[in-house]
Amino acid sequence: MSQSEVKLPGEVEEPGEGSELYAARKKIYARSVSGIFANLRILGVAVTQFVFYVFPWLIWNDRPMMLFDLVHRKFYVFGYIFFPQDFIYLTGVLVISALGLFLFTAVAGRLWCGYACPQTVYTEIFMWIERAIEGDRPQQIKLDKAPWNARKIGLKTAKQIAWVAVALWTGFTFVGFFTPIRELAHEFVTFSMGPWETFWVFFYAFATYGFAGYMREQVCLYMCPYARFQSVMFDPDTLIITYDEKRGEPRGQRRKGSDYRAEGKGDCVDCGICVQVCPTGIDIRKGLQYECIGCSACIDGCNVVMDKMGYPRGLIRYSTENVMLGKFPERTMMAHVFRPRVLLYTAILSAITIALGVALYMRTPLKANIIRDRANMVRETDEGLLENVYRMQIINMDEQAHRYTLTASGVDNLVVTTSDPLPLEVAPASTRVVSVGLIADPKDLKPGSTRVYIKVQDIDNPGNSTNEKTSFLVR
Repeated sequence: MSQSEVKLPGEVEEPGEGSELYAARKKIYARSVSGIFANLRILGVAVTQFVFYVFPWLIWNDRPMMLFDLVHRKFYVFGYIFFPQDFIYLTGVLVISALGLFLFTAVAGRLWCGYACPQTVYTEIFMWIERAIEGDRPQQIKLDKAPWNARKIGLKTAKQIAWVAVALWTGFTFVGFFTPIRELAHEFVTFSMGPWETFWVFFYAFATYGFAGYMREQVCLYMCPYARFQSVMFDPDTLIITYDEKRGEPRGQRRKGSDYRAEGKGDCVDCGICVQVCPTGIDIRKGLQYECIGCSACIDGCNVVMDKMGYPRGLIRYSTENVMLGKFPERTMMAHVFRPRVLLYTAILSAITIALGVALYMRTPLKANIIRDRANMVRETDEGLLENVYRMQIINMDEQAHRYTLTASGVDNLVVTTSDPLPLEVAPASTRVVSVGLIADPKDLKPGSTRVYIKVQDIDNPGNSTNEKTSFLVR
């Protein structure tokens, strides 16, 4: 195959080379490949999709193990129940995710894109289905060029049915994270789903079908912002997929076992396999490009060819810019990869992760909020005492009912009254609102506002309590 023939479907010519400025997309027929990185992609698909498709069905304490109940504003994650007041934990998760992305990118480029991004994962799944039905790259090209007949219609129809089935199941599972999936399944088969569930099942299914079935690399090239700003996270010591130009050039075809060095050729046999296996249709031999999603398919493809030719592996491999420029030997590469920048990211990420873990471990499944009753701020009782009235919200974040008692401090002889008799019982994962009154003798008070505290104590678990501060007003 000549160098000009390496320009495969999906590669758009530059203006002035016989094409329009806005050339129509040419379908990329990505060739199947085997190797260590292909196996890692399979592992990435298996792990992520196990979490996605299986977790909503698992039961924990007689309720879904993972459920984001937006209607009732409760979020179930394993043994934890989170309320909107726990937003700080979501912030911690987002910070950890961002720092993790920075760390992985600084170390080895677009690892997220190549192995765990939903667009990559579902594109892989849809391509597996396509290959299983239509065959590998040569068979797909031949089928698309063939005239329409019964065989072609049958294969195309079977592929579409399989794609639609996977897309619908994906949309259904996505909604199953927000509505109990067993209830959703019953509603789905009985055509009794609510309007918002119906919309999101089909919307997410349509997005999966379109993005993974047809748009594929276009999502990565034109819609994903990460492709545009990834370069600011790279430096000359970042591991990237590289083509060893010194070893491979000048490229050219040859017979196996021939003395290609005598012919003045390098190790690259110009077979184009590295381009044929690329899901975005680029030629890695032209250098690092923003279209590269870091899937390493070109490394596996090239290694297969090197094995067949009897050449050493690694013509295309993970390396760094400094190594390629000869600034230091390759054997010292990993020492430069784990540079101060990476160590700093690792330290910060570890600290935040540990802090979040400790906070979750020490989390008390009890929260309380207190708001002053502004309609009746201060009143005098028949006994000549002063009373302030408050509205208290008690949140039981445990999966068992608990009883709570209230006490107050901050003023001598402060008496607590409630609209409901003490102790207050709060159902599992529920909120109870009560009216609370604080009564004090004017002799024990200073004019104006006095800081007081209301303690909510769990009778069933003495270790659970919270102190809420407020103020006692004096006229």
